[in-house]
Amino acid sequence: MLKILATGVAALFVTASPLAYAETPSAGVVERISRLSAADWNALTDARIGLVKAALQLTPEQEKYWPPIEDAIRIRAKDKQARIATASEMASQLRDRSPIEVLSERNPVDFLRRRAEALTERAADLRRLADAWQPLYQTLDPEQKQRLAKAAIFVFREMRSHAEQRRVQSEDDDQD
Repeated sequence: MLKILATGVAALFVTASPLAYAETPSAGVVERISRLSAADWNALTDARIGLVKAALQLTPEQEKYWPPIEDAIRIRAKDKQARIATASEMASQLRDRSPIEVLSERNPVDFLRRRAEALTERAADLRRLADAWQPLYQTLDPEQKQRLAKAAIFVFREMRSHAEQRRVQSEDDDQD
């Protein structure tokens, strides 16, 4: 039981890593993440999917609900990769210009529109993932639900911790 819980926690930790939840990553983070190849992204996604599935120990009856979940996870990972590539491209364009030039040409309305569009895309991905999980979740036994809940609590704590670290680092970068 402990081994299964550890596997589930590890799977959800990988799912909720800073790679997965970087809303507005700093230039350094974008640069490091953008170095991942398509094969790296696929390997991370495959590992995440395998770990979650192993932690749940699905029955043959439950297995039929898994393919839509896997598809939703893959679509979300692909969309995340595209967002990071776009952010990396924008960061490299800004790097070639002086800070004063960048600030003077900033358009807050365009920024808000881009941000709204990005959030809309992320919301659609999350909605697709929730819709895919719903049928399987209804078939999980209490032990499976408990493992999933405990792992989710751990992941949310880790996400909060990483978000706080990014905020502090961003404040430190702004002060430099």
